[in-house]
Amino acid sequence: MIRSAVTVCLVPEARKGPFVFHTSLAEGCARAAALGFDAIELFPTHADDLDGLELRDLLRTHKLHLAAVGTGAGWLRRKLALTDPDPHVRMCARDFAGAIIDFAGGFGVPAIIGSMQGRVADGVDREQSLEWLRQELGQLGPRAHALDVPLLYEPLNRYETNLFNTIADSLDFLGTLTTRNVKLLVDLFHANIEERDLAAAIRLAGPAVGHVHFADSNRQAIGLGHTDVAPVVQALRDIAYDGYVSAEVLPLPDPDTAARQTIESFRRWFRG
Repeated sequence: MIRSAVTVCLVPEARKGPFVFHTSLAEGCARAAALGFDAIELFPTHADDLDGLELRDLLRTHKLHLAAVGTGAGWLRRKLALTDPDPHVRMCARDFAGAIIDFAGGFGVPAIIGSMQGRVADGVDREQSLEWLRQELGQLGPRAHALDVPLLYEPLNRYETNLFNTIADSLDFLGTLTTRNVKLLVDLFHANIEERDLAAAIRLAGPAVGHVHFADSNRQAIGLGHTDVAPVVQALRDIAYDGYVSAEVLPLPDPDTAARQTIESFRRWFRG
């Protein structure tokens, strides 16, 4: 069954980013539960800054689940990327992401590699950058597998990375990895920019889809942009997707309105 999630961001530097609740963990959980979400998607500053006991207690108290944990603070705060030309930086990026994989895996959920994938740097051969990414995912994927969870790789739009922008190209790349434990995170905002046919791209990915970011064409809540949602929903049903659709959206016009619009859209499309 497809379930709903909403983003809770604990990274002060990401206040202008596409996360609904920029608040404490306790308040984020309370607001998510009050609006009827099934889960939260968490964006922490670092795994070491998270209190697993507190999170378990909050999830239990509010009858919520954890959907996924993001690693984006590694890039935002520390400029760590898995494709950085400096091997020490790549090692630090791997350690940062690995710690979040371990934390998320303790809750039985995946970690997300999005902005931390980096990009092909100026003066660096593209194939070399891809080999670095291949090596790093080849280590992080098995680390997640040891915890019985997948690792999520998120194709980003062309303005955020020059590695992989489309679902098809990402699938081809994942097929070259030594691990089969890396799944795709399909972000509808990025895909709306890059895909000729969103629904067809989702069908192409099929069982490789491990998570969905439920965002409209303008990065606001579904229903506030021009994305044609019906074919997307049908494609998710066609591939028997049974994970989360998570609101990684701008908190516009305000967080509660964005969250309410999301849960109303979720109920319309997945519970109607």
